[in-house]
Amino acid sequence: MHHDSLRDQFLIDPEVAFLNHGSFGATPRPVFERYQEWQRELERQPVEFLGRRFNALMADARAALGAYLNTPADSLVFVPNATMGMNIVARSIALEPGDEVVSTDHEYGAIDRMWRVVCGDARAIYKPVSVPLPVTTHADVVERIWSAVTPRTRVLSVSHITSRTALRLPVEELCRRAREAGIVSVVDGAHAPGQIPVDLEAVGADFYTANAHKWMCAPKGSAFLQARPGMDDRLKPLVVGWDMSDMNPTGSCFLDVQQWTGTRDIAAFLSVPAAIAFQREKNWPAVRERCRELLAGAREAVARVTCMPQICPDSPDWFTQMAVLELPPGTDGAKLQHELYDRFKVELPIGEWNDRVLMRVAVQGYNTQSDLDRLVIGLKELLV
Repeated sequence: MHHDSLRDQFLIDPEVAFLNHGSFGATPRPVFERYQEWQRELERQPVEFLGRRFNALMADARAALGAYLNTPADSLVFVPNATMGMNIVARSIALEPGDEVVSTDHEYGAIDRMWRVVCGDARAIYKPVSVPLPVTTHADVVERIWSAVTPRTRVLSVSHITSRTALRLPVEELCRRAREAGIVSVVDGAHAPGQIPVDLEAVGADFYTANAHKWMCAPKGSAFLQARPGMDDRLKPLVVGWDMSDMNPTGSCFLDVQQWTGTRDIAAFLSVPAAIAFQREKNWPAVRERCRELLAGAREAVARVTCMPQICPDSPDWFTQMAVLELPPGTDGAKLQHELYDRFKVELPIGEWNDRVLMRVAVQGYNTQSDLDRLVIGLKELLV
């Protein structure tokens, strides 16, 4: 599919070089239309829809998602976002004083804060391991993270693809080691499904949560939490409400307490199969490959302007559609971000991490070479 026609499929403002798909995603027109149809259907007969059809509708949506992720549909529950999924897990693990939660210093700010609060409440120890840049090999990263594990470690919590540095971490090997050591593994996959093929059987995490509204391009507020079979009964609901087993026994205690948390608009969840179908019809592996080529080229072009080294090798092991580029020390990131948008209509995030100024560039199917050229032109003018 030619990328210009793919651009027409999205509602993104054509005036903007939108290089920040990573923050909230973007939904294609046909998927957005399906979402609105679900909302209208709910409004026509709310009692029929939420009172009688809810479980069957959610089961159909989970079946499509389970097939896409290679996991049983009943090991999945829909949540509004990955932050909520992570909180369900973190609030369910009984930490004792002195227990350790090992993580990295690349984690998403909200999740970093969540573990600090949860560990603080339990008088447990939160250990975000420093993984310095540039990274070289996955084996090196595994050893560095694993070196922090002790007999007191109860939880290993890592991102599949980091938000702050856009690096793909070797979660399969980390989860394998955690399981062998009897440590609970939790993977924050917020940026993974849709950007890379995700096979949850292969990942092997005890708990995996991710957004469908980011790289899968489903509507905002659609995400999932997966529990490995045998681990689902460890999860307590964040919201205690009805236990649906009285009304609609699914045979899954996990679903009975997690799936219905009171009245809400479930249209975003029900649109996930439409998002999966859209990407299948548009030959998404080819779209991803084109995005990766654009991004690899942009990495080189930006480095020529900034004279800064890359934070990781140019390899699909490390990045696909999202990459972080370091800006010169002393760059006023907030000011640069505003000026890129105000003067060049380039939308992307720039922030500080470990005393470095990092710019994150995301390339999705609706992006073109001209979007990336505009970024480079803007940087040439503004980085003086």
